[in-house]
Amino acid sequence: MITESRPSPRPSVLFVCAKNGGKSQMAAALMKHHAAGAVEVHSAGTRPGETINTLSAEVIAEAGADMSTGHPKPIDPDLLARVDRVVVLGGEATVTPVDGMAGTIETWHTDEPSTRGIEGTDRMRLVRDDIDIRVQALLAELADTAAGS
Repeated sequence: MITESRPSPRPSVLFVCAKNGGKSQMAAALMKHHAAGAVEVHSAGTRPGETINTLSAEVIAEAGADMSTGHPKPIDPDLLARVDRVVVLGGEATVTPVDGMAGTIETWHTDEPSTRGIEGTDRMRLVRDDIDIRVQALLAELADTAAGS
């Protein structure tokens, strides 16, 4: 008798920042780039802005990822309830758990080079690189978790 093995569902992550125009979009683009479809990726903002940060999009493109088609959006409570992981980037945003939430919430206190007088493209590249290291670590963790289920 042949038994079919069912693929485990893809892990899912929601990246959140205040405006959803910079850091959370960067994290989502980097995760999509590195995961190549192995992770369901979303982003949102607690107080969504109007546009994507152009400088963020430019430095993400330098890394081979793309956030140019993204747009700021609010947190969808249904999505919040079902994702495996919610990652809040920076200290400006706070996510309150919802009843029956499947996943966990963690906060990444990302590098803020402007506090050291670093601005512009140099600042944004440092922010990108910090987020990228964290995204790759999260991807490895999610892959390990999915493999163990």
